[in-house]
Amino acid sequence: MTRHLIDIADFSAAEVSTMLDLAEVPLADLPRPLTGQGAALIFEKPSARTRHSMEMAVVQLGGHPVFTRGEEVGFDIREPVEDVARIMEGFHALIAARVYDHSTIIRLADVANVPIVNMLSDHSHPLQAFADALTMRQHLGDLAGLTVAYVGDYNNVARSLAEISARLGMHIRLACPLGFEADDAEIDRILLLGAASLEQGNRPIKMVVGAHAVHTDTWVSMGEEADKEAKRQKFDGFTVDDAMMDAAGPASIFMHCLPAYRGFEVTASVIDGPRSVVFQQGHNRMHAARGALAFLMGVET
Repeated sequence: MTRHLIDIADFSAAEVSTMLDLAEVPLADLPRPLTGQGAALIFEKPSARTRHSMEMAVVQLGGHPVFTRGEEVGFDIREPVEDVARIMEGFHALIAARVYDHSTIIRLADVANVPIVNMLSDHSHPLQAFADALTMRQHLGDLAGLTVAYVGDYNNVARSLAEISARLGMHIRLACPLGFEADDAEIDRILLLGAASLEQGNRPIKMVVGAHAVHTDTWVSMGEEADKEAKRQKFDGFTVDDAMMDAAGPASIFMHCLPAYRGFEVTASVIDGPRSVVFQQGHNRMHAARGALAFLMGVET
């Protein structure tokens, strides 16, 4: 049966751990399941990290990545999403897409006979979550029973981070401004994925106390630049600064999926300081993608 990577929640805890294990297999010991095959990488939304990490992950698995701009396929403009999936699967061993609307990913997966990989949608960002978990595991060891805190908007990045943290048995803390929280149904859903606990509050300094890892994300996502100042006012007090990291504890690490805006969601002293692991986290986008793609192509640890 063809498996797709749409959301972390689609995989069991054991499968998530297997993908993370595959991400750390030395290249010399890793099979090349994509040898002689292509991988379609479709970008409705541009991205430096996602393009570079995915292209290199495909190459490291023996495949040939084909970068395609959104206007080249023209989802539902030049042709229906379903027709794109059906034609691309005749050329490639997998199709990955970075899209505006999550329904596009769902529609691709509904008709494709090759794996569909969500490189980002407005709903979730699973490849980022794998890189997050891989980085936390490298610094903190077994994550079960540890505490992860997220400060900011409960957005696509936060949702996927919560899903993978739950699958790995972590305690989850969400510090979200009023009006930007996870709703009750979402909290119940995350708890059912295996979270040790989940707390949500509007006082970030309180929510990060004792956290082993503190995450944040940009307050203004691509396409929301006009809301920058309004968001800044609503998110007053949610900047991750030295006081917040001190509240987390001296061994806590700081994480950010990048790009970061110093002085908004994080201070320069934190992101450029000794507890920041953001560049290792960014590099792990490639390793995590390689592990996830290897799993989808049937590689076992």
